[in-house]
Amino acid sequence: MGRAVSVATCALNQWALDFAGNLERIVRSIDIAKSRGARYRLGPELEICGYGCSDHYYESDTLLHSFQVLAKLLESPATQDIICDVGMPVLHRNVRYNCRVIFLNKKILLIRPKILLANAGNYRELRWFTPWSKARHVEEYFLPRIIQEVTGQETVPFGDAVLATKDTCLGAEICEELWAPNSPHIEMGLDGVEIFTNSSGSHHVLRKAHTRVDLVNSATAKNGGIYILANQKGCDGDRLYYDGCAMISMNGETVAQGSQFSLDDVEVLVATLDLEDVRSYRAEISSRNLAASKVNPYPRVKVNFALSCSDDVAVPTCMPVQWRHHSPEEEISLGPACWLWDYLRRSKQAGFLLPLSGGIDSSATACIVYSMCHQVCLAVKNGNADVLADVRKIVNDKTYVPEDPREFCKRIFTTCYMASENSSRDTCNRAKLLAEQIGSYHINLNIDAAVKAIVGIFSMVTGRTPCFSVYGGSSRENLALQNVQARIRMVLAYLFAQLTLWARGMPGGLLVLGSTNVDESLRGYLTKYDCSSADINPIGGISKTDLKNFIQYCIENFQLTALRSIMSAPPTAELEPLVDGHVAQTDEADMGMTYAELSIYGKLRKIAKAGPYSMFCKLINMWKEICTPREVASKVKHFFRMYSMNRHKMTTLTPSYHAENYSPDDNRFDLRPFLYNTSWSWQFRCIDKEVSAL
Repeated sequence: MGRAVSVATCALNQWALDFAGNLERIVRSIDIAKSRGARYRLGPELEICGYGCSDHYYESDTLLHSFQVLAKLLESPATQDIICDVGMPVLHRNVRYNCRVIFLNKKILLIRPKILLANAGNYRELRWFTPWSKARHVEEYFLPRIIQEVTGQETVPFGDAVLATKDTCLGAEICEELWAPNSPHIEMGLDGVEIFTNSSGSHHVLRKAHTRVDLVNSATAKNGGIYILANQKGCDGDRLYYDGCAMISMNGETVAQGSQFSLDDVEVLVATLDLEDVRSYRAEISSRNLAASKVNPYPRVKVNFALSCSDDVAVPTCMPVQWRHHSPEEEISLGPACWLWDYLRRSKQAGFLLPLSGGIDSSATACIVYSMCHQVCLAVKNGNADVLADVRKIVNDKTYVPEDPREFCKRIFTTCYMASENSSRDTCNRAKLLAEQIGSYHINLNIDAAVKAIVGIFSMVTGRTPCFSVYGGSSRENLALQNVQARIRMVLAYLFAQLTLWARGMPGGLLVLGSTNVDESLRGYLTKYDCSSADINPIGGISKTDLKNFIQYCIENFQLTALRSIMSAPPTAELEPLVDGHVAQTDEADMGMTYAELSIYGKLRKIAKAGPYSMFCKLINMWKEICTPREVASKVKHFFRMYSMNRHKMTTLTPSYHAENYSPDDNRFDLRPFLYNTSWSWQFRCIDKEVSAL
């Protein structure tokens, strides 16, 4: 009969506009799929050009080069005798669509445009694409000559259709369509589609993976069927890390799971599944069968090809597996580390420089780099030739093999403690000890001479010398003197990043890493153009609470004992004078709120879409055991004053790894004004009215 179908999905580390590299990875994935017996191969969303092309989608070049790559794929011997499903932008009747192009043996079977576009959070697909709104409708698409010359076809079907092979029926979804309440797989399943495919460009967010897995499994639990999901992986040119997790599910259970974080550019999953299991599963769901009898049928594109063999009774099929989810601490250890690796190798720099203060944030950043070194050594040990080739380019040594993470860290990671007269001996020692334990090349320097020179210029011009508040200065003087120190550190960080390797007789430059967490950015507790200003920031989307848990994870898993004293020390900027040789300044006292409170404010502001009044209404219930309504009102007002006063800093925020859905990143995720009426007069009056009533 032909029951056992062999299908493949993949996670590819594509790169926006890297057409040559993208082509090579697509072909490699098809080769692997065929070698493992697959008869159908699914790839990620927009894999030919890379998902993150953004406004490059407007350019005709992007369309042209995508078709050139498609022509290469059609001509390739690798794509023969396997149905290939690839993603690219297509212009149909002068309208741009996000499409799947499905082909077999040099013939395009169907171009399926995306029906439901992602247009929230980090996604702006409606800016570049139009959704296909003609349900179950197919039109003729006139192929460009470059494709006609390969396929011999003048036109091909374009629209909302499904494929009918000799043995089964396949229907395509694209990313967002799985997440929508009216997902196409519902109606397709009722119309007899047995295999659903989903090509995704889904990025990592802490604690999100289980949601994607649950959606896939629930899609086939209710309706029966086989669901195949492909996803992009890696950093394809911006703040997002696409986290793989390719998977295959049948009748509500996962049968194949891909990795969420790895340095492999190409990962392929193949599963052999029994179509009769789908049919028998559906047969006993009477409600489904009643709905199926009334469904409006999809146009079917007939394909003279089978995903199974005629004599397959003895072919073994895949069994369900238990999905293993990473803990949030593991996600922080692996996701930003893989993102940093992609950024480093693709930027062609020689390593990283981090201003290491001895506090939790910069220490967590250092630990992520150390985790990256672990992942690189492990990948090389496991035979990853791509990673080894990249390592040798980075260290400029054609024979080098990274075996020890500490030794590799020494080559590519420089840490720098920038002391001032306000720095304590404790933080200096903590930074030095951590650097020794992870193996970084560590520099100690003192910025006092530079600070005095800058302040001296001001005094010479104005005839006035500012003082810290502990010496009788005003709050303006106090803040300005703190900011001078912070900004000098940024200037020195870039100087050392450019010239440290030169001074050591080594080629190349270093990327400067920032280490401001998501909560400090939200509050604006940072100096504009200080060490928060860097090339990239791996922890900019992670909360202080999660970073503390990650530090504990590193103590236990990397045996970094230096982190114990860092964990126990109160967070401090060390920008004000010491008192009796000890730090008197602490972050939470400076901010007027705790980091735990900041996380709550952030989630209410962004995820719950709460303004000042709504936030107050929610918090009087959340905090009724610990705060009076008047205290809640005071806290909410203080947060919104500080947030709005400092919002302008988000316009220059260092590009940060996106990990939290309450990120204040102004670039594309959190679009707000940066000049506010910081008195919030109407909103605060509404709060005061409720406080009086309560």
